[in-house]
Amino acid sequence: MKKPLVIFGSGEIAQLAHYYFSTDSNYEVVAFTIDASYIKESSFCGLPVVAFEEVAKHFPPEGNDFFVALSYSKLNSVRKDKFLSAKEKGYTLVSFISSHATVLNDGKIGENCFIFEDNTIQPFVTIGSNVTLWSGNHIGHHSIIHDHTFIASHVVVSGGVEIGEQCFIGVNATLRDHIKVGDRCVVGAGVLLLADAEPNGLYIGSATERSKAPSNRVKHI
Repeated sequence: MKKPLVIFGSGEIAQLAHYYFSTDSNYEVVAFTIDASYIKESSFCGLPVVAFEEVAKHFPPEGNDFFVALSYSKLNSVRKDKFLSAKEKGYTLVSFISSHATVLNDGKIGENCFIFEDNTIQPFVTIGSNVTLWSGNHIGHHSIIHDHTFIASHVVVSGGVEIGEQCFIGVNATLRDHIKVGDRCVVGAGVLLLADAEPNGLYIGSATERSKAPSNRVKHI
């Protein structure tokens, strides 16, 4: 028997969570929930949508587990707030860890984590709660990722790195070994970080500019 699961959210990430939990876990999604003021439809993915304010009445925590499926909006603070609110209601928050991820850290992964396919988590890594690892990341040995952080795809976190709470690490970023990223840092796409990052730091690489020559003048393509 699969365990019943309620998902917070009604957007793309909630739809992804529904897909992954339904196809690669021991959970059966039974409902979605969002704040009452945001409800536009009574169903999502063929399942009921109930107000978060009343979710415990319809799907009590004694018989249903919970997953918060939100993005990094407002530097992960929205996801953090709903994570804490669900815990206050008494829910057990579960993690999704893809069966197609390589996880070698003896299960040192917290609650409400969303770990997609093709992640490599090396030995002696510690991952806190409410952490998202999108697909294809390398998390090096002895690294620590603290709560409420979001790591996008194809990020290389070298060995012994510590990433603070509520950080965002963008696509294709590279973090050298044994550095510390302070709380609420944003490391943009493609950034190479070679030294410690103080809290609230913003690191953004230069975007590629359009060439003056049009594409139809490029040979051999």
